[in-house]
Amino acid sequence: MSKTGVLLINLGTPDEAKVGAVRRYLFEFLNDPRVIDLPWLLRKILVNLIIVPFRAAGSTNIYKQLWTKGGSPLMIHGESITKKLQAQLGDKFGVHLAMRYQNPSMGKVLKELQLLNYKKIIIIPLFPHYASASSGSAMEKAMRIISKWWVIPEISMISQFWDDDGYINTFVEKAKEHKIEEYDHILFSYHGLPERHVDKVHEDGVLCSDHDCETEMTEENKYCYKATCYATTRLLVEKLNIPKEKYTVAFQSRLDNKWLKPFSDKVIEERAKLGDKKILVFSPAFIADCLETTVEIGIEYQGIFEEHGGEKVQLVESLNDHPMWVDALEKMVRKRM
Repeated sequence: MSKTGVLLINLGTPDEAKVGAVRRYLFEFLNDPRVIDLPWLLRKILVNLIIVPFRAAGSTNIYKQLWTKGGSPLMIHGESITKKLQAQLGDKFGVHLAMRYQNPSMGKVLKELQLLNYKKIIIIPLFPHYASASSGSAMEKAMRIISKWWVIPEISMISQFWDDDGYINTFVEKAKEHKIEEYDHILFSYHGLPERHVDKVHEDGVLCSDHDCETEMTEENKYCYKATCYATTRLLVEKLNIPKEKYTVAFQSRLDNKWLKPFSDKVIEERAKLGDKKILVFSPAFIADCLETTVEIGIEYQGIFEEHGGEKVQLVESLNDHPMWVDALEKMVRKRM
C-alpha cells in the first residue's frame, strides 16, 4: 500500500546541557548563511573565532535552567506531537520528526523516508511565520537532500501557517487558562530578526518600514515576518476581546540594535516603570516551549520586571502537544491530500 510521509521539522536543540554539545549546536546553527547572512569569510571569523568560543559556556548555563529529567523540552514535545499525530492520521501515513540543527538530523531522517519509498512527502517546518532563517533554511536543506535522490516523489511543503484556524484557536484555548482581565498589560513577544532580513522580502526595493506591515496584509508583504506577526496578533486579540490600548507587539532574543523593534525586554521594563504589576505574555512564534519561552520570558523577563517595580510576568504556555494542536496538524496534512 502506498503511504504518505509527513516530516515535521523544528529548529533543534543541543543533545545535552553540556559545553561540548552546546558548542556543536551553536557551531552548526550560526554557520547557516540564512541565519547570519554575512559574507562567508566574515561569518566564519565571527562565529568560529568569536561567538562560539566565548558564548558556549554561558549558553550552557542557560540550557541547564531549561533542561528537565527527560531532557530538552523541545525534543520531548516534538516526540510527543509526532506520536500523537501518527495515531490520529493512521497507518496510511508515516510521521517523522527532524531537527534543522543537530539531532535527529535531517540527513538521517530523510534517508529513512527515502528507504520507505513514500508516494508523497508533506514537509511541515514548525514555524508559524515564514522567515528565511527558520522555515526557509529548513525547506532549503530538505530540497538539497531530496534533490540528490534518484527517485523523487511528490513533495508538498507548508511554508507558514500563522493564519491557520487550528493554530490560532489552540493559542486562544491556552489563554483561557489565565484570567486576562486580571493583568495590567498583554505582551505578544515574537522571536526577533535583523531588520535587513525583512527588508529582503520586499522585492520592490522599498524597505519594510516603508510598507504598512504593522497594520495590514497584502500580496507584497505576505511573506514578511514582521507583517505576519502583527497579523497573528490581530487575530488573537479579536478572538480574546483585548482592547488595543492593553497590548503591545514586540520582538525578543535580539543580538544588536538593528533588529526588529520594539524589544520585548525594554517593553517589560517600561511597563514596570509605568506601574504595571502583572503582565501576561504570549509567544506565538513558538509552537513548543523552549529556551526562549521558559527561560528568556519566564525567568529573565521576570527578573527585569521585578527590578523595576513589577510583580509577575506570566507566560502563556505554548501549544506543545495540546489535542487541539494535534487536530490542527492533522487537518493541515489532510488538506494536502
